[in-house]
Amino acid sequence: MFKEKGDASFDKMGDLNTLIGKGALFEGNLTVQHSLRIDGKLKGNIQSTDSIIIGKEGEVEGEVHVKNAIIGGKVKGKVIATGKVTLESTAEFTGELRAAKLVIDEGAIFDGTSQMREKPASRFGKEAKEVKEAKEEIQPVSPGSK
Repeated sequence: MFKEKGDASFDKMGDLNTLIGKGALFEGNLTVQHSLRIDGKLKGNIQSTDSIIIGKEGEVEGEVHVKNAIIGGKVKGKVIATGKVTLESTAEFTGELRAAKLVIDEGAIFDGTSQMREKPASRFGKEAKEVKEAKEEIQPVSPGSK
């Protein structure tokens, strides 16, 4: 119903449940149980158990807590995602971004900090342990001994 021609974002994100349309201005905090698309302006905080799409003309100023995000417009603030954040080529992001996975397309503008956490401690912890064990197995050789 709201799908734009050539917009593959919907295929990636599933069905669209909530829309803030082009030309609309929403001020305040917004909590949604399903997916959200913003093509207008939102000033406030967003909380969603699902995903958000910010269209190339969409603007968000505030704190966003979601599962996944596809950003094609402007975001100023903080985005915290338990899954993946994609900054499309038209995106302009200013602020703090935390996600398990981050994709930044060529042409996107990113001015801020990012932090990725998808169980890296266990992955790097295992590698560090293997390196330590390998070092312990190597015995120093005294000069002149064979």
